[in-house]
Amino acid sequence: MSLTTSPTPQPQVVLRPVATPLPLGFLALFLATVGFAVLQLGWVPDSQSHTVALAVLASTVPLQLIVCVAGFLARDPAAATGMGLLSGGWAAACLATLTSPPGTTSDGLGVVLCGVGIALLVPSVAAASKLAACAVISVSALRFEITGIAQVRGSDAWFTLAGWVGLLLGLLSLYAALAFELERVPGAGPLPTGRRGARPEDQAPDPAAIAREPAIRGRL
Repeated sequence: MSLTTSPTPQPQVVLRPVATPLPLGFLALFLATVGFAVLQLGWVPDSQSHTVALAVLASTVPLQLIVCVAGFLARDPAAATGMGLLSGGWAAACLATLTSPPGTTSDGLGVVLCGVGIALLVPSVAAASKLAACAVISVSALRFEITGIAQVRGSDAWFTLAGWVGLLLGLLSLYAALAFELERVPGAGPLPTGRRGARPEDQAPDPAAIAREPAIRGRL
């Protein structure tokens, strides 16, 4: 009697298609950076700081948190980490603004914002394959760093510089959001994103490589 062995079962990996969350994250960033920039430049009075902080806390913070989660689900740790740090940084700035008298500064908040700026350099380097995203995260790091220094020193000159960098970041965020949005629109004339290599949808997934990723388990 001959014994036959059953063939070794081959692992099957099913990936849920996830649209890029970057445009939403960049547009949410536009709302926050421009809102605080007009305060720092003195274009609106300090008495409106609580209104701006509340608006950013209700819009930018949850939107970027959603983008952070979607980024991890899309297996893009650089984008997810960057958006998570931005969401936390804006939340800290908003809560400190809401609980402080208008026009005051805080050394503690300044230290936290500087820390956020330094931490953003990690996803900035990791996102080097997407130049537009890398630029947005890098300028965000600069924006938080300058704002942190302004909080510590209480200098109008530093706040003015932070405001102008914030407006620059807003324009860059708008461009990056439109560029990554058009990249997925069939027949649209795409804007340059500085992406190195093929787009994700143009690359065939490698099942062998996916099966070796930490989230894929051979048995429970």
